[in-house]
This record gives sequence, C-alpha cells and structure tokens, in this order.
Amino acid sequence: MEDPRSQACRTAAFAWLRSVLSTGEEILSRELLRAGFSFEGSNVHLVGPQGIFKPAQITYYPLSITTTTGGPYQDAFDPSGDFLLYRYRGTDPNFHENRRLRDAMRDRIPLIYFHSTVPGRYLAIFPVLIVGDDPASFTFTVAADDLMSISYERDDDEPKIRRGYLTRLVRHRIHQQTFRDRVLSAYRERCSICSLKHSSLLDAAHITPDSDERGEPLVGNGLSLCKLHHAAFDRSMFGIKPTYEIEVRPDILDETDGPMLLHGLQAIDKKRILLPLRQRDRPDPERLEARYELFRSSV
Repeated sequence: MEDPRSQACRTAAFAWLRSVLSTGEEILSRELLRAGFSFEGSNVHLVGPQGIFKPAQITYYPLSITTTTGGPYQDAFDPSGDFLLYRYRGTDPNFHENRRLRDAMRDRIPLIYFHSTVPGRYLAIFPVLIVGDDPASFTFTVAADDLMSISYERDDDEPKIRRGYLTRLVRHRIHQQTFRDRVLSAYRERCSICSLKHSSLLDAAHITPDSDERGEPLVGNGLSLCKLHHAAFDRSMFGIKPTYEIEVRPDILDETDGPMLLHGLQAIDKKRILLPLRQRDRPDPERLEARYELFRSSV
C-alpha cells in the first residue's frame, strides 16, 4: 500500500493533468511536465531524466513512465493490440527502477504514461496499470484503466476486458496524434501544396489509407495538407505523381467558380509539392504511384 501523502500527491497529479487537458490541449510539452504543479508548498515534477520517474514528494512507487521518440510505432503495443509495452531501464530486472515498477504492478498502483509523439511533446495516458512483466524480453505490459475501477477487482475476466477495450482506444489516439505530429514536423508545419503555416488548419493525410493493411503511421506514408487540400486529395480532385508533381483533374481545370477554385486548385496543376528536408521523411514513391493510379482511374 502507498502511504497517504504519496497517494495524495499522485491523486493531485491526475487532477492537475485533467485540468490542463480540459482546456483542449491534447499534446503537452516537456517543459510543462517538467515544471509540474505545486503540492503542499513544493513543486512536483511529472517527468525526469529517466523514463521511469518518481518525484521527491512520493516515497517509493513511480509516478510516470515516458517513452522516447526513436522507436517504431508498432513496438509500443503487444501483438494483440490490447496492451501497451514498456521497456525496462537497462537489462537488469532487479535494477531499482524496474523493481519499483514491478512492485507497482503487484500493488496495483496507477501511473501516468507519457507517449512521445515528437521530441519534447507527449500524449498523456492515465491512469495506467502495469499488468505484466517479461524479464526475458525486458518488457512490462501496460494497460489503460479508469480510476473508479482500479479500487476493486473481481474474480472474472471483467478487468481484462475493460482494460483491453480502453487500451485499444488509447492505441487509436496514439496512432492519430503520433502520425500527425511527426508528419507536420517533417514538413516544418506547412501544407505541402500551398505552404499554409497555421498548424490548426493542417492535417496529416495518409497516402495509403489507414484502413489498408499497409496504411502504417509512417512519415513516408504521409503528407502535410491544409484542410482544403486534404479534402480535395481524398476526393481525387488532384493526384501526386511519384516525381512529386501535382496533376489536377481535367474537369476541375475546366470549371469556373471564383478565386478559391482558381488559386486553391487550378493554380497548383503541374507544380511540385513541398518536401521534407530529410530524405527518409519524403513521401514513398511506390505509395504515391499506387495512389496516383487510383486517381488516374477516376479521371
């Protein structure tokens, strides 16, 4: 069991996060999480230099676990997709941070899971519980839960079903937000068609649709598009060749419908899209070719 002061600090951390997120802010900066909040006259940090983090105000169990940006998206989930995976710190199962996380599993201590979408930016998932430990792969299994249900357990499969459902919802959030943040970052927060810089008006568009089994949330499968050009791309009003040249559908070129059509769609014909600086972030030509063929079939 956790001592009362530590428990109160943990509860205050959850309440502070809910307050921050209630403003509509989905992604939190490391600076904000590092600054933390005031609790009984001292400042509580929510993250630290290491991924498994315990602030000074909590006696023993960790408060949060934080991912890094570098790993593949798929590595964050078990094969079923029902649970998150979290790597040990190092390879010693008895290292003190790993041991404390294992003890949190035993005592059902709720934690905060910060998923890094791009460096310095995090999606907050809470509460989560450690529900599995595999020393052979140096991996903990993590499940999303809700605070009202953590306080009791039943002897049937209800907790596992509930956590699997909640974690699948988390997977969708992580998929969408990670893909958006990484694609927009690669394109320097600009539309690849018109260079619009207002991030609130930008989307990460899939080249291979996410409903397709190859529609992975990879930067090379994405385009940064403003809302207008995203909608037009999805409706095959224009296509993008593997050479990155834009082709507007002939009937759109023949229309007369005011300045928005003229400047927003007709004027982009035969132009090249804005490309990320890093070669590895550029649209996959094979995916573009497949998507372009679909566009051509609709012309």
